[in-house]
Formats: sequence, structure tokens, C-alpha cells
Amino acid sequence: VHLVQSGGGLVQAGASLRLYCAASGGSVSMSVVNWYRQFREKEREPVARMSRDGSTIIYADAVQGRFTISRDNAKNVVYLQMDNLKPEDTAVYYCKSELYSDWGQGTQVTVSS
Repeated sequence: VHLVQSGGGLVQAGASLRLYCAASGGSVSMSVVNWYRQFREKEREPVARMSRDGSTIIYADAVQGRFTISRDNAKNVVYLQMDNLKPEDTAVYYCKSELYSDWGQGTQVTVSS
């Protein structure tokens, strides 16, 4: 099973982006799913987490109120909606499901001031 990511890109501060994470050959519909990000030369850090049934969602303090994690079970896709982006959000973003050892391939998000 591979987690395939899309979305991301280069935007100006205050803009929005949506990241996508789809499971190829598997399902993410009933698993704990996470989004992480990695700044240059830093450790990967958690951004958002959704429980198996979607009832519990946790965000990092730095993105609380600006980012939204969601899932479409019918499409087998996990999203990360990112609003009011800031230059400090510039990083490579990764998705991860508890069910699979592999990470998504990573998506670059760059926010200019």
C-alpha cells in the first residue's frame, strides 16, 4: 500500500492550500491518520491527527484555527485544508496512516511573505 499525496505549491501569505492523501491498494477510512511537516534540517513534527472514527481531532498549537484535517471515506482520501498560511508554514508535509509503515512521498508547501 502506498500513500500518494498531491496538492501543495507556492503561495503568498494569507492564501489557502489543500493537501490530499490517497491510499493506493488499501484504505484509510477507518484508521488513525496524521499529517506531519518537516522544516529544513529539522525533525518531522505532527500537525494534525484524526481518530479512526473521526470523532477526535488534534492540531498542533501553531496551526490550530487555520488548518483542518478531514477524510472522505467514499473516496478513500484524507485532506489537510490550510488557510491563512504564513511563511513559517513553509515545509514538506507528509501524511501517515497507522495501518501502513510507509509515509506519503511528501509535498512541498512554500509560503512567501
